Amino acid sequence: MNNDSSSRIVLALHQWMKAAPPGSRLPSTRSLVAEYQASPVTVQKALHALTAQGLIESRPGVGTFMRAVRTARPSDYGWQTAALGSPQSVLPSSSNTMRDVPNNAIAFHSGYPDRELLPERLVRAALTRAARGDAALSRPPAAGLPELQSWFAHELGASTPAGITPPTPSDVIVLPGSQSGLSSIFRALVGAGQPLLMESPTYWGAILAAAQTGVRVVPVPSGPEGPDPAELARAFEETGARVFYAQPNYSNPTGAQWAPGRGEEVLELLRRHGAFMVEDDWAHDFGISTSPVPVASRDDSGHVVYIRSLTKSVSPAIRIAAVIARGPARERILAQRAAESMYVSGLLQAAALDVVTQPGWQTHLRSLRQQLLSRRDLLAGSLRQHVPQAHLEGLPHGGLNLWLRLPDGTDAAKLARRCEDAGVIIAAGTEWFPAEPAGPYIRLNYSGPNPGAFPEGARIIGEALAAGA
Repeated sequence: MNNDSSSRIVLALHQWMKAAPPGSRLPSTRSLVAEYQASPVTVQKALHALTAQGLIESRPGVGTFMRAVRTARPSDYGWQTAALGSPQSVLPSSSNTMRDVPNNAIAFHSGYPDRELLPERLVRAALTRAARGDAALSRPPAAGLPELQSWFAHELGASTPAGITPPTPSDVIVLPGSQSGLSSIFRALVGAGQPLLMESPTYWGAILAAAQTGVRVVPVPSGPEGPDPAELARAFEETGARVFYAQPNYSNPTGAQWAPGRGEEVLELLRRHGAFMVEDDWAHDFGISTSPVPVASRDDSGHVVYIRSLTKSVSPAIRIAAVIARGPARERILAQRAAESMYVSGLLQAAALDVVTQPGWQTHLRSLRQQLLSRRDLLAGSLRQHVPQAHLEGLPHGGLNLWLRLPDGTDAAKLARRCEDAGVIIAAGTEWFPAEPAGPYIRLNYSGPNPGAFPEGARIIGEALAAGA
């Protein structure tokens, strides 16, 4: 088959179609073979290429015709404005951390680790095995595969001290990622119009879930050692809130880990006020110089609703998380989940369970800790060298991010645009505050691709900042 001959016929037919009226019938294959002195296979290849371009269509038993040209006209959706009315709430747009960017950019913005930090071999093998099993064809229980429920319960129970009753598999609800789980939890435990206490700054997805469910967010300032117990107590008393959302280990965006004993102080406040804490342990697998100890491991009275995700540590293609809750709270959350999605893909549940129960999983986590340490220190050192006018708000003991305080008066959004023009993608810190920002910040992900470019990226940030962003 001659590719040059096929291309020559395509070009010739392009010229023929320019002169022919729309909808014209093309010459038969026999005619084209004779005219261009080509084989039938070559002519068919040319016709397939034109079909793929949407220029011609075959009508069996009739012939091959030019497609009629349809004139595009602007669509008028104005009628929907009256039909929909005013929105009940204005939801924040999707985070800039979810943007796709050019491959040659230096990307600090993403919320996910680079592909080379994932257990790719384990994931591929797990998906293959799961596709061959019953999970590929059957409907799993609404609360999740029993074996995966047991794994999540055991993981939390492993850090439960003596004297505290560990969770059981029946306390676990498997979720299709933590984002939808947050929405279900807020609907079930808070309700539209009711107050929800939330660390500030905090995960943008939790802010989005709160807006989506119509709850009223009340920010509680949180620093490198966690929220001030006195401030948290005041917020409970003044608002009458019954739920507090927090990330005690490696908070997104700051990387902060609560000080020793802070969890016990918060637990005492929860007991005193008859309240819940939603503990988001998103970075459980991303410890660097410490290991996370969930507050939920020290609670057996149902005050802490614990949510843990495997999406970032296993694979973004395997959106699996779980919530562990006890008592009526668990039943309300399960009812919300069943109403929203009925059940979670058994195939993805089986694949996730396969990955985390392989011997290679623990080997991967040990290697991951070392890789995150190297990347964190490289980026932090680069920032100190090239962006000395900014302040690094502590070197995190885990997680994926550095939280950089910019000089007062800096326009973080303008800085992000200036950096993007120079090929560096950063995330302005505004979207991590549930209310007004406490100052100008940017969040930088040190688990992104091409760590060798971190010094160059820091240099560009420093130059953009010095230029008056």
